[in-house]
Amino acid sequence: MNLAWKIARRYLFAKKSHHLINIISWVSVLGVAVGTFGLVVVLSVFNGFGNLVMSLYNSFDPDIKITPAYGKTFPVSPSLLRELHQRPEIAGMTFVLEDNALLKYLDRQYVVTVKGVSESFLQTSEISSKLLDGEAVLESGDRDFMIAGAQIAYALGARPNDPLHSVQVFMPQKGIDPGLASIDPSSAFAQRSILISGVFGVQQDFDAKYVLVPLRFIQEMTGDSTGLSAMEIKLKEGVDAEEARENLEAFFGKSFVVKDRLMQHDFLYKIIKSEKVAVYIILGFILLIAAFNLFGTLTMLILDKRDDLQTLFYMGADLKMARQIFLLEGLLISVGGAMVGMIAGAVTCAVQQYFGVIKIGGGEGFVVEAYPVAMQAGDFALVMLIVFSIGFAAAFYTSGVIVTRLSDVRLKSK
Repeated sequence: MNLAWKIARRYLFAKKSHHLINIISWVSVLGVAVGTFGLVVVLSVFNGFGNLVMSLYNSFDPDIKITPAYGKTFPVSPSLLRELHQRPEIAGMTFVLEDNALLKYLDRQYVVTVKGVSESFLQTSEISSKLLDGEAVLESGDRDFMIAGAQIAYALGARPNDPLHSVQVFMPQKGIDPGLASIDPSSAFAQRSILISGVFGVQQDFDAKYVLVPLRFIQEMTGDSTGLSAMEIKLKEGVDAEEARENLEAFFGKSFVVKDRLMQHDFLYKIIKSEKVAVYIILGFILLIAAFNLFGTLTMLILDKRDDLQTLFYMGADLKMARQIFLLEGLLISVGGAMVGMIAGAVTCAVQQYFGVIKIGGGEGFVVEAYPVAMQAGDFALVMLIVFSIGFAAAFYTSGVIVTRLSDVRLKSK
């Protein structure tokens, strides 16, 4: 095998008897390199967009979200709170009560989900860093304030800190006599006024759906001072989210649903993963097409080295060694091209990641100006495995078939 390796390496870099074969050999290397380069770059950009989308969701979503398995709300006892505060993995908790409501500002209306949160929300979430206008204030003494999603604020035409005009919040009242509601429809709704302190821009799904208010505000409107629709938990640094979720799931039992960030948007994660698999398959076919160059290159190289094979057979070599030489030759071409492509791809991605050279065309309305890039070691390993597998299969088949058909060279040598 050592001798076969030396001969294969010599065949790759030495001049062939026909100059065209030299050119075709390096074209094969270039073809594998370009395919590998494309696979690395596309996967890295795909990872960048995936991470960007998930970071937008994560800025609004908690590390762990606990909701009731049955019904819309659940009570929280003081003893339960004490036990939760003593758990070592928990850094902070936010109590949440959500309900649908109609917002009215001057002559404009908009249906939203009102998310009432406890005071700790601004400390346990990243919403403060996503403000587009105003301040992240929910309570100031006895006064309550609202932080609205960007699309909601735009639809209402509302601006933060407007002392002359407040937002009217209408929420259905529970337990109202239907007969009374038919006579006076306004009696079926609880109504309160609140000022907007800030506008956040996270992601379209949130910006067009949620407004944030103090927990006491929505509790007074719904008349439910003890019920919660969710508990949002922030984990301490370094805590494994999956392990923490399993521990909390065992703690709460089957009456509650405990979800980490992956599970809160599991459908989105599945879509991202399936799209990435599709990218692997499509670009894998491109590499497969590039591997056809390898068939032609090895075939012509074997024919070009026909005299060398005869000399090797005179010296006692057998067909197995001849196959090893050209199998290693094919692997050198494929793996060498893959290494060149991976290095070029890594350099290109690094430049884009740190300098943002390639901009998103007409991207004024995008969250980022340049294409996001995120390189992952697993992608590089999988790309190398794909290239090696395709190269090995092509070289194994070609070297086996062609060398066997040239076995008459060995017979003539005897």
